[in-house]
Amino acid sequence: MATVTFNEMQHDHLAMSVAQALVLANEAAITNGTVPSESLVTISEEPGPSGRMWRINYGPRQFLGRRGGDLIVVIDESRAAVHNVIRGQ
Repeated sequence: MATVTFNEMQHDHLAMSVAQALVLANEAAITNGTVPSESLVTISEEPGPSGRMWRINYGPRQFLGRRGGDLIVVIDESRAAVHNVIRGQ
């Protein structure tokens, strides 16, 4: 298994974009009462009006047989800002 250094990660635009989006989304999640470290976190990419958007979903770790409770934070990559916060039902 290859070892990646932080310096190598810094040169990977995609990795840094995801990392920046995750930091912004974690701050928004905490503000909205969700603890990121206690959540099942998934990240997906979607097109936006000004470029790439990151959709970061915080869901319950024990999700089988359970509905709702998710928090979704959408990050606008070009502005490096929260675009939208959606609370699942």
